[in-house]
Amino acid sequence: DLNVDDVGTVLDVGDGIAHIYGLERAMAGELLELPHGVYGLVLNLELDNVGAVLLGDDFLIKEGDEVRRTGKIMDVPVGDALIGRVVNPLG
Repeated sequence: DLNVDDVGTVLDVGDGIAHIYGLERAMAGELLELPHGVYGLVLNLELDNVGAVLLGDDFLIKEGDEVRRTGKIMDVPVGDALIGRVVNPLG
């Protein structure tokens, strides 16, 4: 069930970072769902907002857009296909 604490609003966007108001229960490392299929990763927890790195085209996101918590921490599935490969934050 969606709770009021699970929805926030974009305050500003710049350089691939969004500051979001209204996500008091967000966790560091949590994935956020933004419009246009863009996701964000919570990295900075402030008193009145959170800072999230946008994992997609930041030009699609604008001030006032609605943001939803997913309740999921970002993870990377691993297996035999990744043996011998280098994985960085961009994939």
